[in-house]
Amino acid sequence: MKKGLFIVSVLAVALLTSCNNKLQQPENITVNPNPLTVVGGKITADINGTFPEKKFVKKGVLTVTPVLKYNGTETVGEPVVYVGEKAKENGKTVNYKAGGAYKQTFSCVYIPDMAQAELYLRFNAVVGKKTIEIPDLKVADGVVATAQLATACDNKAAVTPDKFQRIIQEIQEADIKFLINQANLRYSETRSAKIADLKSAILDANAAENKEINKIEVAGYASPDGKENQNEKLAEQRQAVAQKFLQRELKKAKIQTGIESNITAEDWEGFQTLMENSNIQDKELVLRVLSMYSDPEEREAQIKNLSTVYKTIADEILPALRRSRLILTTDLIGKSDDEIQSLVATDPVQLSVDELLYAATLTNDKNEKARIYKKGIELYGNDYRTHNNLGMIYFEQGNVAEARRCYAKALEIEPNNPDVNYNAAVAAMAENDLDKANVYLGKAAGTSANLSAAMGTYYTMRGDYNNAQRSYGNSATNNAAVQQILDENYAGARQTLEKVQNPNATTAYLLAIVGARTNDRQAVYSNLQTAISRDASMKAKAAKDIEFSKFANDDQFNAIVK
Repeated sequence: MKKGLFIVSVLAVALLTSCNNKLQQPENITVNPNPLTVVGGKITADINGTFPEKKFVKKGVLTVTPVLKYNGTETVGEPVVYVGEKAKENGKTVNYKAGGAYKQTFSCVYIPDMAQAELYLRFNAVVGKKTIEIPDLKVADGVVATAQLATACDNKAAVTPDKFQRIIQEIQEADIKFLINQANLRYSETRSAKIADLKSAILDANAAENKEINKIEVAGYASPDGKENQNEKLAEQRQAVAQKFLQRELKKAKIQTGIESNITAEDWEGFQTLMENSNIQDKELVLRVLSMYSDPEEREAQIKNLSTVYKTIADEILPALRRSRLILTTDLIGKSDDEIQSLVATDPVQLSVDELLYAATLTNDKNEKARIYKKGIELYGNDYRTHNNLGMIYFEQGNVAEARRCYAKALEIEPNNPDVNYNAAVAAMAENDLDKANVYLGKAAGTSANLSAAMGTYYTMRGDYNNAQRSYGNSATNNAAVQQILDENYAGARQTLEKVQNPNATTAYLLAIVGARTNDRQAVYSNLQTAISRDASMKAKAAKDIEFSKFANDDQFNAIVK
C-alpha cells in the first residue's frame, strides 16, 4: 500500500513538473519594435523567443495570442499554436529534446486610444485534458504614434482661380494700302470698311463710361523687294501721311489723344506670315529660303531666282505689305471692387462667373466665401470652379465629406483637371482613403508646387518612408518635419519647423518631440507650452505621448501637462 502511494506521488510530481506553466512558456522573448510604433496607420510587431531544451511537454498544446491592452480595453491578435511531438492536435511542433523557436506577428490598425498601450502574450496551455493557468505576460510598451502627426490637413487646398480682369485690352486694326514705290494717300483707301470700323471704335471708346483709349499707333511698312534705303524712306512717308489723315479725323471728332509712330522698312515678318497662309505653289521652297538666309539682300536675290513663283509673289503677297497700319488699343474697364461686393450681396445675377469667383477673394470670412460659391453653383453650375472652390472652403472648415462631394461634382465636369484631382487626393487622404488618393494623385501632375508635399504626405501615411523623403524635398511643412523625425534627422526637422510659414500647435509640438529625442529639456518645456497655448488639447496628448515618457517624473513637465 505504501509502495502504491509512493508510485502515485511520483506520478503526481512528474505530472506537475511536466505541466508547470514556466516549462511551456517561450523564453528570451523580444519584440521589434519596442516600444511599439505606428507605421502606415498600423501597429506591427515581430515577436520572437525560444522554447528551451527538454521543457516542452511532448503531449502539450500551447496557444499563444498577442493582446494589446489600452484604456480599459484590448485588441486581440492572431494566435499561434505550438504542440509537443506526441500531441494529436495541429500546430507548430516543438521538439522535446532540442526545443525550438517561437515566432509570431502582431498587427492591428492604430486608433488614438492606443497612445498608452502594452503588448501582452496570452497563453492557453493544455496537456491531455488538463488546462493549465498561465498569467498574461507583458512583452512590450507602446505606442510611438508620431507618424500620425502627418495629416492631409497640413496640405493646402488648390483654388481654381477666376479670370476676372479689371481692365481688358481690346485691339482693332485697319490698313491703308499704297501702290508700289508710292506714298500717296488714295481716297478709296480712307473710305474702306476697315477704316470706318476703326473710326467708329475710336468714337465709342471716347464716349463710353466703361472704355478708355489706351493708345493709337500708326506704323509704316514697305515690302522687302527693292533697296533698303529706298524702302526705309517709303515706310517713313507712308507712316507720315497715314498719321496726318488720322489726326484730321480725330480733330473732326474733337478727340484729343497722342499718336505713337514706328516704321518697318522691309517687312520680312509680314512676308513670311502671308506666305504661310497662302496657297501659292512651292511656298515651302520660299519659306525654306527665309530660314536659310538672314541677310535681306541675299533673301531677296534667292527668292527672285525662283522665277516660276516670284511673279505670283509679286502679284499676291508684296502689294499687301505696302501699307500703313492704324492700331487702336482700348481699355475695357470692369466693375470696381465696391460694385462687385454690392452686387454679390443684392443682385448676383448681374455678375459673370468670373466676377462671382473674384468676389469671393474680397473677403476673408469663410462662411461668406461659401455663400458666394454656392450662389456661383446656382447660377453657373456647369463651371467646375464653383464646385471645386466650395469644396476647398469645406475642407478648410474640416467638413471633409462635403468637400469630397464637391470635388466629385467638379470632376464630373472636368475629370482631368489637375487642381481638382489634387484637392480630391488630399481630401481622400484626410479620410484615410489612400487607394483613392493614389488614383487622384496620378491625375494631378501639372498642379501647384504643393503636389510634391502632398505626395510626401501620401507616402508617409502609407509607411513608405524612402519615397516620402524624396517627395518632400525642401518642403517646409509640419508633415515634412514628421518624416525627418521618423528618419531620425532631428537637425533637419528642427530647421524645417523653423521655416514653416504659418506655425501652429503641431509645429511647436513637433519641436518638443525633437527636443525630447535629443535630450533638450528646455526645448521640450518651451515648445510644449507654446503648443498648448495654441491648442489646449495638446496638454492631454503630451501627457499620454510615449515620446515624453522619460519626463514622466519630471515636476516641470508635469506642471505643463497636468
